[in-house]
Amino acid sequence: MSVAEVLRPVVDSALGTEVPVRIHCWDGSSLGPADAPVAVRFTSRRALRRIAWAPNELGFARAYVSGDVEIEGNLLDALTRFDAIADPERGPGVHVGPDTIAAVAKAALRLGAIGLPPRPPAEEIKLSGHRHQQGRDAQAVSHHYDVGNDFYALVLGPSMVYSCAYFEKAPSAAYALEDAQRAKLDLVARKLGLRPGMRVLDVGCGWGSFVLHAAETYGVNAVGVTLSQEQAAFARAAVEARGLGDRVEIRVQDYRDVPDGPYDAIASIGMAEHVGLSQLSTYAAHLHALLTPGGRLLNHAISRRPGPPADPKGDKTSFIDRYVFPDGELHPLATTVDVLESAGFEVRDVESLREHYVDTLRAWVGNLEAKWDEAVRLSSAGRARVWRLYMAGSALAFSSNRIGVNQVLAVKPGPGGTSGLPRMRASLLDGANSPAA
Repeated sequence: MSVAEVLRPVVDSALGTEVPVRIHCWDGSSLGPADAPVAVRFTSRRALRRIAWAPNELGFARAYVSGDVEIEGNLLDALTRFDAIADPERGPGVHVGPDTIAAVAKAALRLGAIGLPPRPPAEEIKLSGHRHQQGRDAQAVSHHYDVGNDFYALVLGPSMVYSCAYFEKAPSAAYALEDAQRAKLDLVARKLGLRPGMRVLDVGCGWGSFVLHAAETYGVNAVGVTLSQEQAAFARAAVEARGLGDRVEIRVQDYRDVPDGPYDAIASIGMAEHVGLSQLSTYAAHLHALLTPGGRLLNHAISRRPGPPADPKGDKTSFIDRYVFPDGELHPLATTVDVLESAGFEVRDVESLREHYVDTLRAWVGNLEAKWDEAVRLSSAGRARVWRLYMAGSALAFSSNRIGVNQVLAVKPGPGGTSGLPRMRASLLDGANSPAA
């Protein structure tokens, strides 16, 4: 019997007999409609062993990252179709009962796929130490960000901004990712009310894009902190290249160790996801302490839908936790607002950018796929696969409203509870805080 014939009962049991997916097997056999819009290729029987030992997203991720499974064509389109198939309201759903388990065991035995679990791909990580202690946080950040500045430049483009862009116009050749990222940096600056001479802190500054923009365009003095040595080296070089060494400082430093307040404004853009629920109150309290009365905080972070918090020890089957953001935690928007207010902030403005992140991720995936061979050369085939799967899957999650992203503007009240902010939201955003001449 061909491999396809052996696998047919497994597919029928789990997904039904009318699934619009074409499956190609390592012996050249295939099953599923020839004109199916999605095609999956099993390049090795090892893929079955990976999935048998971890019949969840981690098993599939290991098979994909290692190259034991390939998804042909547009990955985001394929994941969208898989999502519809797995949803009982839109597709057949996925049935994993006694019949399916028995079919998997029988197929694995026939195909010689029984054996010890394959070694996970080299790109998988398990951290040591206690969750969200400073040393472990440094390990997590290094795993994600210290994979090469050239690799990130290829994916992110010239802006080197690794957070949601702000598309003031529809994406097009005339209005590209770089324009939308510049608009996002300026949106943050305007919400913070930046003016010449202000002292600004960027917590989790990445490659320095915001502090550079704030110093050049608004005339502020800025400090950026990151735990990534590679990000810091890149940002410091950019600071010197632009002649901003007297106004911008880049530190390799944990946010909990920043001692030198007060600051007039603090930006936290795509950093709070690394903090963890156990440290969220500490995070908010420390940033509050670093601000001068009347100082503003702009917290830009991905959020999850409301519900019980995840296991504080992490999801052992999560692709994101093992390959992308180890120890990353998403919180409902209400949790973020509550923690900030409990620390003494007044929350003044909340804006969702969810749809903007879909466009951002599509652009990043496009950059990666357009220069795939170079991306592999700069990192590894497995690392490039990790980023492709992570970004395409994230685009689907934002598009389907499973996760969101929000900018929360808060202020440390001044004497008598004064805020110093405009009374009208339009005044906050219309450029009343003029850039430096």
